[in-house]
Amino acid sequence: MSEIGFLAVPAMSEEAQSLFDEDMADVGYVMNVSRLWAYQPLTVKALFDLMRQCLRPSPLSLRQRGILVTACASALGDSYCSISWGAKLAKEAGGTAASGVLNGDDEGLSPAERAMATWARKVARNPNATTSADIEELRGAGFDDNQIFAITVFVALRLAFSTVNDALGATPDPELFAAAPDEVAAAVTYGRPPAGA
Repeated sequence: MSEIGFLAVPAMSEEAQSLFDEDMADVGYVMNVSRLWAYQPLTVKALFDLMRQCLRPSPLSLRQRGILVTACASALGDSYCSISWGAKLAKEAGGTAASGVLNGDDEGLSPAERAMATWARKVARNPNATTSADIEELRGAGFDDNQIFAITVFVALRLAFSTVNDALGATPDPELFAAAPDEVAAAVTYGRPPAGA
């Protein structure tokens, strides 16, 4: 029986084929996460639409999204999103800054970016331990309450996506790992190893 993660490969549907076609257009191969989400392609589409919707009132740059996703994914121990978004962040901020965020060292970031990364890690690790002082740090870094809410929702939705992938055994694509900058690949020593490793 063929498997994707811990599950059997799902039956193909028109919606799943659309996911696969998007991957082929974007990266040149079908990603393991898309194969997994072929069980519910409309759900993953709705999840990503919701992520975009939550940021409409307070848009974030690719670099800012990269910092949030890389910080929360590494805090969660999710190798897949850490490699994927660490590579995206490296294109925006450089390999040293990206590997720093993956390792919890935000020295290469601006004060506002450091505040975002710190918050993303706190949300990922223990949301019940956050305090009003944490919110004051974000405000002090220049974020208003609408932005803080949007950032928090975005991080929480990314964590939901990562949690499904990790729990069901999705492994990073070998192509994704091979294309990652050396600093990023070296920093991701946690989570599931790349498929076939």
